[in-house]
Amino acid sequence: MASSSQKRRPVMVLGCTSDAGKSFLVAALCRHYANRGLRVAPFKAQNMSNNAAVTAAGEEIGRAQYLQAIAARTEPDARMNPILLKPSGETHSQVIVRGRYDPVATRTPWLERRALLWEQVDACLQELKAEFDVVLIEGAGSPAEVNLRASDLVNMSVAAAAEADAYLVSDIDRGGSFAHLLGTYQALEADDQGLIRGFILNRFRGDAALLGSAPEWLEERTGVPTVGLVPYERHTLPEEDALRLDAKPIVGEVNIALVVYPWASNLDEFDPLTFTPGVNLVPVFGSRDLSAFDLVILPGSKNSGASLQHLRDTGLDRDLLEHARAGRRMLGVCGGLQVMGREIRDPHRLENGDMRGLGLLDVTTTLAEQKRTRQTHTRRLPDGLAVSGYEIHHGETLADPAAAPYLADGLGWRQSNLTGVYLHGLAENTAWRQQLLEELGWSGTAVDWREQVDRELDRVADLIESSGWAAHLDSNA
Repeated sequence: MASSSQKRRPVMVLGCTSDAGKSFLVAALCRHYANRGLRVAPFKAQNMSNNAAVTAAGEEIGRAQYLQAIAARTEPDARMNPILLKPSGETHSQVIVRGRYDPVATRTPWLERRALLWEQVDACLQELKAEFDVVLIEGAGSPAEVNLRASDLVNMSVAAAAEADAYLVSDIDRGGSFAHLLGTYQALEADDQGLIRGFILNRFRGDAALLGSAPEWLEERTGVPTVGLVPYERHTLPEEDALRLDAKPIVGEVNIALVVYPWASNLDEFDPLTFTPGVNLVPVFGSRDLSAFDLVILPGSKNSGASLQHLRDTGLDRDLLEHARAGRRMLGVCGGLQVMGREIRDPHRLENGDMRGLGLLDVTTTLAEQKRTRQTHTRRLPDGLAVSGYEIHHGETLADPAAAPYLADGLGWRQSNLTGVYLHGLAENTAWRQQLLEELGWSGTAVDWREQVDRELDRVADLIESSGWAAHLDSNA
């Protein structure tokens, strides 16, 4: 139970649009309050993302809430993201409830899920409120989506249930912020408007004098003050959902291709490569000459069959075969491992049915109904290097003798220049990353990625102070 002397009202961050910076700001708030000695819990009732993390208890939650818990210096917990939607088709998502796959919720139509799931959302929220000094809540999309208000599980329904001080955020770097804030506010019901305590202008560059009297203009029309001007700040923290890579020329000391097929998952696990000086990580979406790349990575996928079909439809499968036959390196992670194998068997029709793989690795995968989710510590073979990460997969893979064990415990295989693993997060292992890059021709010293993320969280927490938002929060505590 949290100390009553330090109890704060929950704070909720809502956005005028998706990608307004809600996840980033909640992470910054988590570290801001943690630095003040408060026990902090992040919360997002429902998240839609194929970037998932696994807690120590083996529960799946969104990567954003996992990072926010790290920012709060607390143990990540499925209650912090009670509902996770993992898209696996244009109109289909796997539903994770309190960290576990829920087949009933998955089969339930979207607009009927509130009756099934709200009790879980509210229970998790109230438990966190009782146990922590402050709960920092993230909304989803925009609360102005009036077509979804009756079935809302994540925005104003949560703000009301939490009795939260809600703040509406706009990305001023995109332009049109004052119109976004005014229109979003006016689209809310009167009771919901009463929960909004302030407006936040995020990702601001330039001279604050350029705002002129616009904040006063907005307050005259809404009665709500603009209480925070958060500077634009480049950072290396994981993104909730977006691919941070753009198409690039082949210019690095080491050049790595990252295949981005439909339903690619957990792309943020390659951030330690993205932010290594001299390493050029290039997204590849379709057929192209791969001869200039030192390594090609096939990442995880929420639908390995659909991702495999994309490779064939675009002709990228032929490019990958040519790359492999030329003796150049390839790494498949989880779904990428399955795609590289001989066959994906799907007896329960979890994905696209049985499919022939690329045939690069002599392994065969069968998709099981039960999903494996766990944090994992294992060894690289044959040298015994300790590595850690996490597993999220339905696949059970068996290897022929030609594919030699690469990770212990049936977690990875190597066949000449080709490697496939089930362990997500390998690139966060400093020694493993150092050796991989050296083998590819890189000269440098790999940094400890977890320490770098922690330093970044301290740095972005300072933005809450400099924005003026902290003073407003203190005055309303």
